[in-house]
Amino acid sequence: MTPVNAPLDISLLDRVLSQLDRALRTVAGQPVAARPYPAERIVDEVDAPPLSEAERAEAAALMRVNHVGEICAQALYEAQALGTPDPRLRAAFQHAAQEEVDHLAWTARRIDELGGRPSLLNPLWYAGAFAIGLAAARAGDRISLGFMAQTESQVEDHLQGHMERLPAGDAASRAIVEQMQRDEAAHGRAAVALGAADLPAPARLAMRLVARLMTRTAHYV
Repeated sequence: MTPVNAPLDISLLDRVLSQLDRALRTVAGQPVAARPYPAERIVDEVDAPPLSEAERAEAAALMRVNHVGEICAQALYEAQALGTPDPRLRAAFQHAAQEEVDHLAWTARRIDELGGRPSLLNPLWYAGAFAIGLAAARAGDRISLGFMAQTESQVEDHLQGHMERLPAGDAASRAIVEQMQRDEAAHGRAAVALGAADLPAPARLAMRLVARLMTRTAHYV
């Protein structure tokens, strides 16, 4: 039996509190990008007519979906970093998470510029993605890296779809999405270089179905 006055495992307690702090800052905080805003010098009206109300609403909805994706990315990478015993992989996941903070800040800013709002379900998205990230980590490092590589591949496709759907005159949102595409491709290549396993077709399909449910819901809620 543990003595009543036994000391707490401070290391574990610190990790739990640190993770809770990161979750709160991701879901409810104001993320600060380390890199410049890709749309800083772009004005939508240059060389294009101003966006209509319908175009602004659609662009805001698409950027809300991208913002949700970044909420999920934070949760996934934090969980995968927490779940791996390999310091090298932990550093790789944490590096990817830090770059995704830039995406989180950029998409949040663009949503505000367009007069939109973030998803009302962000706490749910974070919790679900964190659970998935932990499950991937428990499956082993190669599977966890494979999950990362496949996630980034699917995100690239998703962002390309948004490039085709964004209003032609919304140069600012396009600049953000283009930079996000480049970063996601780099994350995927890094995962492969670290030894990512090829996920079986049923796992890839399940990931696509979950992502489709998330994106369709976040477009409106």
